[in-house]
Amino acid sequence: MITVPLSVLDLAPVAKGTSAGAALQATTELARRTEELGYHRFWVAEHHNMPAIASSAPAVLLAHLAANTSTIRLGSGGVMLPNHAPLVVAEQFGTLEALHPGRIDLGIGRAPGTDQVTALALRRTMEGLSAEGFPRELADLMNYFSGEKPGQIIATPGHGEQPAVWLLGSSGFSAQLAGLLGLPFSFAHHFSSANTLPALALYRQNFRPSQWLDKPYAMVAVNAVCAETDERAEWLTGPSALSFLKLRSGRPEPLSTPDEAAAYPYSEFEREFVLQRRDGQAMGSPETVRRQLTELIERTGADELMLTTLVYDVEDRVRSYELIAEQVAGGLHRAA
Repeated sequence: MITVPLSVLDLAPVAKGTSAGAALQATTELARRTEELGYHRFWVAEHHNMPAIASSAPAVLLAHLAANTSTIRLGSGGVMLPNHAPLVVAEQFGTLEALHPGRIDLGIGRAPGTDQVTALALRRTMEGLSAEGFPRELADLMNYFSGEKPGQIIATPGHGEQPAVWLLGSSGFSAQLAGLLGLPFSFAHHFSSANTLPALALYRQNFRPSQWLDKPYAMVAVNAVCAETDERAEWLTGPSALSFLKLRSGRPEPLSTPDEAAAYPYSEFEREFVLQRRDGQAMGSPETVRRQLTELIERTGADELMLTTLVYDVEDRVRSYELIAEQVAGGLHRAA
């Protein structure tokens, strides 16, 4: 059985023929159900200019989710700091922490989570969009929460209402920085599996105890689709694979149905691309998913897993999390 805490990363997927409103309502339903099942956290991810993803405003969505749940931790997976002034992030998440103390996570990413044209439209300036500026902007954000370096600006809410801060990454940069700062680290294994082990090694090698952690704490995000049989899980994963392929090809669109995905005429190159993306992920029956997640924990030494399930119907999304909680993990007991 899986014994590490299990959490959820949701993208509020927009299915073809539906609306963003329906996607956000489905995410709310999923948050309530995963709370009942005992999942530890529920995070939403910031993406822009992507027709298949409705979680473009994490702070707004998290406020809604917090009002519709009571115990599960809620957070961003992540807020993409290059898109925002640090003061705005401090005030937004300081407000969430003030309203829901002890339940809010602020996961911070270094990439814009979109293309450069859209990133520029969000920030309105090139300043802050480079990787080199990220450590300084992160330091400014942390200072708004702590007030260790008093200035003319006091984040209200924010100062004294600091959520749990995480760094997110898909390479070694944020892994090293998280270690040096003594912050928890979440790695994006679900789309960067080749970099998982090197990044986690860098995090642990560079870790320095801090006021937040006395030892490294690493969470690994992984695609997980669980169904009654391997064959049904395979069928359910089709829309996600096709959506990612079209996104990388510069043709983003809402999530196709499983039948449409199964009928798509993949070229040999496209099929190989999809198969590579599935490497190291967890997809299949409860027995198959248990084996795959156990192997992932053994390889990575993960302290926690964050599951993301991108399928067409919310009923199948909910059922996947039910099967994992009940048959893969043998019943979840949320960590303190």
